[in-house]
Amino acid sequence: MPGFLSKIFAWWRGSNFGARLDAASGRFVGEDQFGNRYYTRANGKRRFVIYNGMSEASLIPPEWHLWLHGRDMPPPSEKPLPRPRWAKPWVPNLTGTPYAHMPSGALPKAGVRARATGDYEAWAPDA
Repeated sequence: MPGFLSKIFAWWRGSNFGARLDAASGRFVGEDQFGNRYYTRANGKRRFVIYNGMSEASLIPPEWHLWLHGRDMPPPSEKPLPRPRWAKPWVPNLTGTPYAHMPSGALPKAGVRARATGDYEAWAPDA
């Protein structure tokens, strides 16, 4: 479904045609560091996001997640939440990407792991 049809039906590849229509009738309230754009209806009751690229919920930073799920607060673009000194910058879920954590025995890392040290005995159904 290349081109126009994928914009209508393939929601997993990004915002589809219906979401773009919603955005056109909504009020833009802000954008995060990933380029996701956040909107609300005129009455302020419905809040939604138009993803920049793939529709992946982990691409929404925590402060915008709070706002999207109806917390009684202004959008982070108007009043940013205080950031604790110890907090690291937000990163999306990297599972399934080349940047995902892989232990030394993982197949993509040549699959070599240390031999068992003898403290493991394999289960056998006859035992």
